[in-house]
Amino acid sequence: MFSKLLPAQRLSLVDYLMTRMRSPEKSTLREYFESIIIAVIVALFIRTWVVQAFKIPTGSMEENLLVGDHLLVNKFAFSPTMSEMERNFLPIKPVRRGDVVVFKYPENPGRDFIKRVIGLPGETLEVRRKRVFINGEPIGESYIEELRLPSGAPHGEFPLRLRDDYGPVTIPPGEYFVMGDNRDNSQDSRYWGFMPHSHLKGKALMVYWSYDAPETNFQDQGNGFGSTFRGILSVAINFFTGTRWERLFSQIR
Repeated sequence: MFSKLLPAQRLSLVDYLMTRMRSPEKSTLREYFESIIIAVIVALFIRTWVVQAFKIPTGSMEENLLVGDHLLVNKFAFSPTMSEMERNFLPIKPVRRGDVVVFKYPENPGRDFIKRVIGLPGETLEVRRKRVFINGEPIGESYIEELRLPSGAPHGEFPLRLRDDYGPVTIPPGEYFVMGDNRDNSQDSRYWGFMPHSHLKGKALMVYWSYDAPETNFQDQGNGFGSTFRGILSVAINFFTGTRWERLFSQIR
């Protein structure tokens, strides 16, 4: 139909349509609806590809990360690249020893775990009396305090034969050996094996909020409406006294 119009008529029609799009007759409700849709799309994009929130439900990363710490996780950090140019210009880096990462738990991919990368693909790792050796050499771990229990002291549910002495094992290609900073009380690669690269979700960046509450409060959340409601109510009542203000916006080392 438009092809039968004269050039001047086509121009007039385009002007008319553009005027209608900019017209004040466009309802306020529609503008709000479009703004909300755009905001949702942007939020979903950011959450899927850029950054995501994550909370610490257990003490496996103490003393660096505490139960109740809420983190921002960089999901873009380990994204795959197609060319050398992308690797040079985008803020994407390979996984490094010492990185604190969030990943899908290999034995239950529906759960997210957070641990520190200790061993890289191709390396031979061994734990001797709680000390980590890579390719036969001890590694420095400035990010953890002196282990608080002497070697051989029982603690929690973790068997001593794996907790204090492990390996040697050679890490397969495309997989990593991860451990919690609280070595005496961490369910990690010593117990369930290697973490595949495909399970990586991102690198932990910073603590944006920290709330001091018992470990059970965070483990119970999501187990039904009642537990979720109790958690929200607890935060509402104790927000100012329960917030660890000194930890807000602290970087993860």
